[in-house]
Amino acid sequence: MKGLFVILSCWLVGNCLSIVIDGYLSGNIIGMLLLFILLCSGIVNGETVRKPAKFLLGTMALFFVPFGVGLIESYEVIMDNIVAIVVATIVSTFGVIVAVGWVFQLLNRKSND
Repeated sequence: MKGLFVILSCWLVGNCLSIVIDGYLSGNIIGMLLLFILLCSGIVNGETVRKPAKFLLGTMALFFVPFGVGLIESYEVIMDNIVAIVVATIVSTFGVIVAVGWVFQLLNRKSND
């Protein structure tokens, strides 16, 4: 129960901080970063959150059902903008691959020095 409390507390604090910074960064992201910092610093033991994290990951597919229904409801809008969606997907995928490659090369050079 303590592990679930830790996860939900990080999520809540992340969302509160997101509101404070006017939504510049998603509260979910802030909460995950906060949980990561707590785990890395040893403030929270990984075993404490392991069981609830496994449960949440196991049931994660259920959280996507509403979004899937929303996509089906928006079928006409998606089809009207399919070219823009495909182009944006290809460009962003290529951009991520290039960025990850550059970061990997940079980190690899620094680790070899």
